Amino acid sequence: MAEEIEGQLIGKVAHYFSKIGVAVIELSNTLKVGDTIRIIGGETDFTQAVDSMEIEHQKVKEAKAGESAGLKIDQKVKEGYSVYKV
Repeated sequence: MAEEIEGQLIGKVAHYFSKIGVAVIELSNTLKVGDTIRIIGGETDFTQAVDSMEIEHQKVKEAKAGESAGLKIDQKVKEGYSVYKV
């Protein structure tokens, strides 16, 4: 039986830049600065606040479904990890 995951699936990790600790999230829903996200995949499962995000090197307060946003991430992640808003 799969564990019930709290929160709403809002996207997945499309790319991770390990040198700068930034993940590109392909969004299927809206994400705003100040939201809390949970990233789950492999052995990884952690929650963090969204302090800032960028789309094509421009700082934005909000990103919408269909956009890819770059976020500073607290831990290493991999492509395909699921991103939830909690």
